[in-house]
Amino acid sequence: MEDGWWIDALQSTEGERLLDELARHSVDAANELRLVTALRERYPVRLITAALVQIGLRARARSKFTRASQMFFTRDGLEQASSERMARHHAARFAPFASVVDLCTGIGGDLIGLSENARATGVDRDPVHARLACLNAGVNGSAANATCVCADVRCLELSGAPAVFVDPARRTGERRLRAGTSEPPLRWCFALADDGKAVGIKAAPGLPLDLVPVGWEIEFVSEQRDLKESLLWSPAIATSMRRATVLPDRHTLVAQADAALPVAAPGTFLLDPDPSVTRAGLVAELGLSVGECWKIDDEVGFLSADFPMRTPFGRTLRIAASMPWSLARLRDALRSLGVGRIDIRKRGSAVDVDELQRRLKLHGTRPATVVLTRVSNRPWAFVCSSLSEENAT
Repeated sequence: MEDGWWIDALQSTEGERLLDELARHSVDAANELRLVTALRERYPVRLITAALVQIGLRARARSKFTRASQMFFTRDGLEQASSERMARHHAARFAPFASVVDLCTGIGGDLIGLSENARATGVDRDPVHARLACLNAGVNGSAANATCVCADVRCLELSGAPAVFVDPARRTGERRLRAGTSEPPLRWCFALADDGKAVGIKAAPGLPLDLVPVGWEIEFVSEQRDLKESLLWSPAIATSMRRATVLPDRHTLVAQADAALPVAAPGTFLLDPDPSVTRAGLVAELGLSVGECWKIDDEVGFLSADFPMRTPFGRTLRIAASMPWSLARLRDALRSLGVGRIDIRKRGSAVDVDELQRRLKLHGTRPATVVLTRVSNRPWAFVCSSLSEENAT
């Protein structure tokens, strides 16, 4: 499907009719052969194959796009595309600008967000992706604001562009590149800001931070405690050194000068920070935003307090048992509490989680969270319940 013939074919009257017909069926391995056999009486095999691919991709795309059932995708393009929520978050940083260039636009995930409130030009060297980006912007109501160019981004004249967003490729075919390696390279992306323009770069969450130039903001974004990406903002639009953002509500936490917390023995509750907070190194800032809490160790990110800490930047756990690490002590505590199912959280601990699960041999009925960490530089274990589980019962 790389040559793009299928785009015109699926937009034809025949192609649209076939897509509508397939959308009314539940296509799976059990019925695909029977369905294809029936369709071959009315449609060319090549068109059926292309339509089935799109139906499958549209189903996968529903978690990213509200209008996925009308959009067009490639496998690689969908996998690398920013979701609607992410794209709108990216676009918000460019709100002051009337026009933005979206480099390496792919199937247009970010182009859709950028073109909602600005004139956006998507650029991709893949002619199929360049075409799909504009089609998908149109499906999402932004046809008037979106234009697309098929070109190598490194050959463009961008001196007149006030703002640029770039999502460089971080994989080659089926192989994911190591963190910090991309095409075009990060060095080239950073150089886009040399004339003072506003530049945003989408990167992997595992990006080595020492690659980022001084003056750039590093933002880590998570959703449902899944760390999704890092974003690098040039000095023209940077508003802090480091930032942690939690979607979908775009709660954000920024670095503060000389932020620090005391270290003390565990209290009644633990706060397990969101991964965006720990990756951004903002555990102290989180503690200050919560108030009256402390760290349990200099080197690990868990916070503690004697009140239930409510924050979008972490999960609060009530401590039911606290002990220096010992398999025997942990097993006794779990059995005395009637625990039969555990979720293990590990930070700063060398314990093998799989081996621990096998050796505990629990027979209770209650769920619990086991936290393996360090307290004042000693291996430690907690048995906890989450506030969300308590509120649900």
